[in-house]
Amino acid sequence: MVTIALYNLKGGVGKTASCVNFAYLAARDGYKTLLWDIDPQGSASFYYQAKPKQKLSIKKLIEKGADPEEAILETNFENLDIIPADISAKSFDILMEEMKASKKRLKTVLQPLHKTYDFIFLDCPPGVSLLAENIFNAADIVLMPVIPTTLSIRTYNMVKDYFKEKDIDPAKMMCFFTMADLRKNMHNEIMETLYKDKKFFQNYIPYLSDVEKMGVHRAPLEEFARSGYAAKCYSDLWEEIKEGVLE
Repeated sequence: MVTIALYNLKGGVGKTASCVNFAYLAARDGYKTLLWDIDPQGSASFYYQAKPKQKLSIKKLIEKGADPEEAILETNFENLDIIPADISAKSFDILMEEMKASKKRLKTVLQPLHKTYDFIFLDCPPGVSLLAENIFNAADIVLMPVIPTTLSIRTYNMVKDYFKEKDIDPAKMMCFFTMADLRKNMHNEIMETLYKDKKFFQNYIPYLSDVEKMGVHRAPLEEFARSGYAAKCYSDLWEEIKEGVLE
């Protein structure tokens, strides 16, 4: 099983749209896939039209002896399940302090799912927190979408520094460019510079309106714009990610 966390220190970078599309593409390829929407905003759950089947708070999911399978729902797509968002996830750090839980609690919670799923995708909230540290420890890959702007470079470097500070394996951190506009010189220059870091996949996601329309259709791109350029970009990027992860 491979656990991939879609994460960025800042919001508004296309993290959830990417998580939704990658999970769909993994399932389409025949991999048994689970998407856990850990972001209390619940955007991934919204795209997949998923609501919790019962009142299972984040506390019940992370406490000792918890069974995460109780919270899993099937989606409308073969091989793809989801744990919908829970608004109480915003209190994750407080709950962890109260429970005196370790920074590897989330990894322990995911352990029983190893036999069931080939891929687990985590749609993560922005920010640096105890939840983020749990996510970094639980994930095999921390996949970070980066807009090629000056502020995004700063954020990218901050996350790299955080990994170093917390002694997290830097090899876990993998990145791709999103919302890229090659008509802008700055985007081209930043992408050219950061590609040298060897942490970025070559394929990228341009700024395209079809991605925004996911909220209207409440579905992954291939379900309503399969022949579009945005769907092709995500498919090409997924193939590159899959090759890098499974090699």
